[in-house]
Amino acid sequence: MFQFVQRHIHDHLMERIIHRTRLVTKDGRCNIEFGNIEYHNQFAYLGDFWTTVVEIRWRFVLLLFVASFTGSWFVFSLLWYWIAKSNGDLIGQNRTDSHVRCIDNVNGLTTAFLYSLETQTTIGYGGRALTGHCPATVALIVVQSLIGVFVNCFMCGVILAKISLPKKRAKTVTFSNTAVICLKKGSLCLLIRVANLRKTLLIGSQIYGKLLRTTVTPEGETIILDQVGIDFAVDAGKDNLFFVCPLTLYHIIDKASPFYDMSADTLQQQDFELVVFLDGMAESTSSACQVRTSFIPQEVQWGYSFLPIISRTKTGKYRVDFSNFSRTVPVTTPHCVQCFQSDPDQRNHNNNQNNHHRKLGIDNPGFEVIDIQDTMDITKM
Repeated sequence: MFQFVQRHIHDHLMERIIHRTRLVTKDGRCNIEFGNIEYHNQFAYLGDFWTTVVEIRWRFVLLLFVASFTGSWFVFSLLWYWIAKSNGDLIGQNRTDSHVRCIDNVNGLTTAFLYSLETQTTIGYGGRALTGHCPATVALIVVQSLIGVFVNCFMCGVILAKISLPKKRAKTVTFSNTAVICLKKGSLCLLIRVANLRKTLLIGSQIYGKLLRTTVTPEGETIILDQVGIDFAVDAGKDNLFFVCPLTLYHIIDKASPFYDMSADTLQQQDFELVVFLDGMAESTSSACQVRTSFIPQEVQWGYSFLPIISRTKTGKYRVDFSNFSRTVPVTTPHCVQCFQSDPDQRNHNNNQNNHHRKLGIDNPGFEVIDIQDTMDITKM
């Protein structure tokens, strides 16, 4: 029992360490902070005011929404109160029988605030109104109306822009929890799965990766977060993907790959982070979005392969089983790339197995073998 508790605490601490050292979280957020920024550079955020307002949290947007309206109402209520006081319209001021008010029924700060609110929101109850006796009131009501329209347009634009942010679309694109390394088409490859949870497509989708690690140059310089490009592809290519169903991305581990010198024994001891990017344009909104995720060595399984998730029903429809989306099974895999390349028997056996699968037409064992009738409509998804 004590060993179980000790192991559980150790695993929890390791998870916290891994979470802290990850640059990009699984949901795509960047774990980085900026320090020692010069004071005058802080005003750059005010110069890009629109982006700053759109990117702040919802609680601050709602606070800005309330403050902008109530603040403008109160500021103009002070101006209306000042005009009424200057004209002697307030309660307690000496007024003659021939006194003409600037604003009817505005005799204090409270009624001035109500008149300001009614004017800017175009309520117009009818109890308070301009008399036309004071030219300043005409100019002030024009200014308040214009500023009120500006505040309405700005806040509506902020809320609409925040609701329609492209990163909201990115939440409906998901990656597998782990990556696997196994044989594919006669080569040792690193495989990752990605799925679009909506039926609307991502147009012009492109997938690529960056391997982040700490390296030391021949001159002795230590480079933290050194980036190495990782090319991913699918059977149909790597550009303009037909992203209608989950795709399995693969990276061929060759001499140009940073995974070339790794093996099944040394993979878990490596210190790297594989960040995968998916760029595309939402079909319904025409807004560009980017989906990100990352994999650390503990999330890369050597000698495993993904379970098939696509099948075809007897009615001719294609079905995606997301319960197997991240599930893997152990498969026969070389211990390292050099071992695979130096063993011709292993390569010949793998090539013969691939040719056998091509002849049988079972490249994807997840498809159910059925008889397709000529009159059957199989175009529906």
